[in-house]
Amino acid sequence: MSSSPPKWTTVELEDAAETSAGNFRAERLSVTDDWSKHYKASKAKFEELFSTIADVAPSEINESKLSKVYAESMGEAMRYLAGPPISDDDLKVIADVSSLAPTVLSGNSADLNKVFSVIQKVIDPYRFPWVAENRAPTKPEREAALMASSVLLAAQRIATERRSEGKNTQEGALKTYLQSLGFKEVPASTITTIVKGPQEGEFCSECYLGNRKADVVVRLHDTRLMPIECKVSNSSTNSVKRLNNDAAVKAGDWIKKFGALQVVPAALLAGVFNVLNLEQAQDAGLTIFWSHDLQPIGDFIESTRGI
Repeated sequence: MSSSPPKWTTVELEDAAETSAGNFRAERLSVTDDWSKHYKASKAKFEELFSTIADVAPSEINESKLSKVYAESMGEAMRYLAGPPISDDDLKVIADVSSLAPTVLSGNSADLNKVFSVIQKVIDPYRFPWVAENRAPTKPEREAALMASSVLLAAQRIATERRSEGKNTQEGALKTYLQSLGFKEVPASTITTIVKGPQEGEFCSECYLGNRKADVVVRLHDTRLMPIECKVSNSSTNSVKRLNNDAAVKAGDWIKKFGALQVVPAALLAGVFNVLNLEQAQDAGLTIFWSHDLQPIGDFIESTRGI
């Protein structure tokens, strides 16, 4: 008889969710150098761009200047001249170019002109009123545009960094904890049957279990596989997407493909989660663990010994 994974009561889920949300708030309110770092880097990038393209004066921009923009990695700042900023994917499709890679675009005059033609059509009239009026900016206008553009880019960069760092930190902590239990990380491989993948005392990361990718897959002592999804949520609304529409859906798929006696789908959570969503995910077959308390993972893994 296999050891059953923990199933939490509503009160236990409420307490854990409150602790997790409290940690999230404390992290967001903590004083860090991240914002200053990103703002200064963004401002330096826009100073360089403004200097290169004559303070965003289309009539002064030629192929040589456009080539320099991309050769010297100012393409991201160029996209942020648009109102609202235009994404890489959108710009590539709208401009109908094969690549926005600096090494490719900087040497292709036709594509450079197509890209700038798109940017020129969507330049933000509130930050750059002088463009439509075909004149040079006043000093206050230039400074205001520089600051607003720097804030836009810095905000996007820090948001992207937080999403990436949250997941990476979570996965890193989980791997370190598993190693402290004596588990060894092995190379990822596609797991098509229950006997493939990591063996007893092993785990792998970022591998396919069936047709779906798992963040971490652990081989329990009783030979079952425990795929663990690492999820960070910044709001109750976002928790539906992260937990119910992703991790819980994967759990159902893994149970259907490999069987409830062969896999123990789990999620390691951090941030803000709605208790109702947690209960729904748990009822769907997903075992809930929390980044702020890894001990229950160790307790469950230990319980699978000698079975």
